[in-house]
Amino acid sequence: MTKILTTLLLAACIAVAGCSDGGGGMLGEDGPNEFAVLPTAPLETPDSLTALPAPTPGTRNLVARAPERLVVEALGGDPRLLDSDQVPAGEQALVLAASRGGVIPDIRSRLAAEDEEFRQSSRGRPLEVLFGTNVYFRIYSDQSLDAYAELARLRQAGIRTPAAPPRAEDG
Repeated sequence: MTKILTTLLLAACIAVAGCSDGGGGMLGEDGPNEFAVLPTAPLETPDSLTALPAPTPGTRNLVARAPERLVVEALGGDPRLLDSDQVPAGEQALVLAASRGGVIPDIRSRLAAEDEEFRQSSRGRPLEVLFGTNVYFRIYSDQSLDAYAELARLRQAGIRTPAAPPRAEDG
């Protein structure tokens, strides 16, 4: 009898908890409320409504002309550093180490083009394309790294490595 009563009480608690609206946080009835996250600048009305520029895709908001500055400031950074082309003193060693092998100016567009070419040449069988299956992991499987095999190789070479969680199939 006690077991049945406990089960009914637990089910009632779960049912009542499911009726909660979550305390009215950032989620509204139709999903997240972006206005609860973004501090928006006040709207400005120009002196003459006929002087408004035509909307152009890709141009900046007339009110928030420098959203990057707002983001840097909100994250605790110094927005004045955005005005300088100089590498901050605390980051010079990192930049030198990262660029020790040379720098390719158009590396992003080059890699994007090479990746697109690789994916086009590695297209799946016609049925995969026809049914829209995702072949991403199969295409890149030869380029993936087995983290645990690499960890074992480094430890075998005597290189100190941080602890790693056990494999899912081990535990």
